[in-house]
Amino acid sequence: MSKKKGKKKGFKHWIGKMHLWLGLTSGLMVLFLAVTGCIYVFSQEIVEWQRSDEIYVPEVKENRLPVSALWKQTQKAIGDSIQINDVHVYKNPEKSLEFHCFKASPESESIWYFNTVEYYYKVYTDPYTGKVLGIYNEKMDFFNIVKMLHWSLLLKTEIGQPIVGWGTFIFVIMLITGIILWWPKNKAARKQRFKFQWKDSTQWRRKNYDLHNILGFYISVIVIIIAFTGMVWAFTWFQAIVYVAGSQSITPPEVVKKESVISNNDKDIAFDKACAYTEKQYSDADAYSIGKPVEDKGVIDVYVQQYPGKYYVYHQLMFDQYTGELLHKRNHSEKNFGEKLITANYDIHVGAILGIPGKIIVFIASFIAGMLPVTGFLIWWGRRNKKVGKTKPTVSK
Repeated sequence: MSKKKGKKKGFKHWIGKMHLWLGLTSGLMVLFLAVTGCIYVFSQEIVEWQRSDEIYVPEVKENRLPVSALWKQTQKAIGDSIQINDVHVYKNPEKSLEFHCFKASPESESIWYFNTVEYYYKVYTDPYTGKVLGIYNEKMDFFNIVKMLHWSLLLKTEIGQPIVGWGTFIFVIMLITGIILWWPKNKAARKQRFKFQWKDSTQWRRKNYDLHNILGFYISVIVIIIAFTGMVWAFTWFQAIVYVAGSQSITPPEVVKKESVISNNDKDIAFDKACAYTEKQYSDADAYSIGKPVEDKGVIDVYVQQYPGKYYVYHQLMFDQYTGELLHKRNHSEKNFGEKLITANYDIHVGAILGIPGKIIVFIASFIAGMLPVTGFLIWWGRRNKKVGKTKPTVSK
């Protein structure tokens, strides 16, 4: 009597095993990142609606006060215990100035995010009167907490980011192995795997299986892009790969360092001169951020945001803090493609690069990505708990 040879396990069998065990180990992380991502996608629009009375001025007047005077008035209003770092000035005459106040706690040994930040406030000031319209504690803001949960699980960045990064990396492997498993062998299989063919009699397990496979396939490319942009923040080595691939060079971008020449000139006049130059040179830009240097030889740094709600196009300027003289200017057009890719990382990640339609696409893709661990678990659970059919009793002779 010949022994039956066991069927040799093929490539897809081992891919299936990899997909299963990676899914079981990282499913909760994927679900968590997907949910927090969905919540955060439209945070900018929701916050602007919630704070409309502070973001928009009660009355537009003919002339604005100098930014240096508004800085002083705002600092006086919030007190000396909180120091302003920079101000965001909008071109839109209906918008208030947005002052940022942030101080880290570098000496904190805690692993939790909240203990690494001493304070973080946003202050909205009327540019025509200097009146403070609102002060918000961003450290405890709902969307900031959601962002930090998504960013580092509310842990210190150096601890939480690698965890999130490797969870994302595993998810990318799962998506690739899922596509391999999904890939149809013939025409009949292709017809079945591209669309739902549900009937009233179709069992829930079959519907769940189709949800996992068909929806997973359709959003796979988008989710891989979202995952890759997340990995750019998590790993310096991955960011370097993206830069090299985009720039076609291993030479990193030049880091320009400038210094101010110490003098007795009025710093406020120099500051307003820098503001005036920026507004004139970039009159078509949506806004610019400008900060005052802490060190005596430090420079006034200015970042010009070209488009509203998007950060992938920005220009950088440096001014002498005593004279307001322009020391360095670099426009977005001067960057190589690798730098542009890194600059666009956030806008790609949240879909803002395509505006509201892009955010809707990212929201839907993230929602479906969150479903994949759930539907995948149900597939695994269903296979483990199949009802064994009744067997006929054996008759003894």
